[in-house]
Amino acid sequence: MINTNYKKSILVTADPLTSFRAITRDVESWWTRPDKPLENIGDRAKFTFPPGRSYWTFELTKADSPSYVEWTCVDALHIHEGQPKEIETEWLGTKVNWTIDQTRDGTKIEIEHVGLNPTLLCFTVCEAGWDMFFMKSLKFYLDTGTGSPHQSA
Repeated sequence: MINTNYKKSILVTADPLTSFRAITRDVESWWTRPDKPLENIGDRAKFTFPPGRSYWTFELTKADSPSYVEWTCVDALHIHEGQPKEIETEWLGTKVNWTIDQTRDGTKIEIEHVGLNPTLLCFTVCEAGWDMFFMKSLKFYLDTGTGSPHQSA
């Protein structure tokens, strides 16, 4: 099994500053509602997935507006029925790096979730989740103003 981090990119029509804001303070518009935005280095936000069982708490550990954002997972509880208990904290200590670059054709956003790789029990479900929320919802939000964040069932 290859030990490769989850890494993907999208091209959006929004400018880099709008893209930076989407990844820091507007996350509820495309992923899920945090308890507070990530605006300043050291800010921590808990991202809960209704009905309130699974969550990840991220700290904003680096921010270079409008080109780079780093989240570090400082707390995790990923409940996934039928999986071993070890899956619950697999994201703990992982980093989500966001690189934002203006190109001739728009704004390129790259995500690398350092530590999310095929050796983890959650890789398949987490890869599908990031693909849905990053590749589709964030892209749609930055292209149209309307994303598809997680909703309560």
